[in-house]
Amino acid sequence: MQLHILSGGAAQSVVNGLAGEFRAATGYELTCSFSAVGAMKARLLAGAPADLVILTKAVVAELAAGGQVRADGCADLGRVRTGVAVRAGEAVPDIASSAALRSALLAADGIYFPDPQKATAGIHFAGVLDQLGIRDELAPRLKTFPNGNTAMGELARAQGGRQIGCTQVTEIKSTPGVVLAGLLPQEFELATVYTAGLCAGAASPEAARRFIALLAGESSSALRVKAGFELGEM
Repeated sequence: MQLHILSGGAAQSVVNGLAGEFRAATGYELTCSFSAVGAMKARLLAGAPADLVILTKAVVAELAAGGQVRADGCADLGRVRTGVAVRAGEAVPDIASSAALRSALLAADGIYFPDPQKATAGIHFAGVLDQLGIRDELAPRLKTFPNGNTAMGELARAQGGRQIGCTQVTEIKSTPGVVLAGLLPQEFELATVYTAGLCAGAASPEAARRFIALLAGESSSALRVKAGFELGEM
């Protein structure tokens, strides 16, 4: 038995962390696709098999309004902020202010981040570069990837020079070889609530509801916090 999940990369470490427990309790194997939120939404709309989605709260609400997600089958996992990453063992740059972040980016030889058209953090970071007025100057050094997990993996493997990255905190914390340098400065802050939603066309709706309850329930709260989610009022 399989439970099909389409998810933004921000929730990947939590979903993977619960897969064994869920399999032992239900017999269901999780078949997961993780990528940019926009890409996962497009796959669902194109008819990809899915029992549940884990996307931004705004996108899940949009899908519920469109009838692709059951409005009575949604639950928030928590809030994820967007941060800056560097390779493990390297000096952590000052990014506490917009001026400091601008200087750190200008000093970098490579800047790694997710899809600036489909990924939540990638869209936002591209806007930050525009606000800082350095996007064109940095263009030859910008390295974009389909999602934040891939971007961070490539950052970890990058050789030489001064390398830096930006994506959701959960994707930074779950990638060996990179460390969180800090959150984006307050004026550029992005805090995104992720929500699990039961798909209207789910082949296994009861199992999907059970996994959503596990994802968003008290028993997984410590795992979510460790992964980088912030709980509480959303």
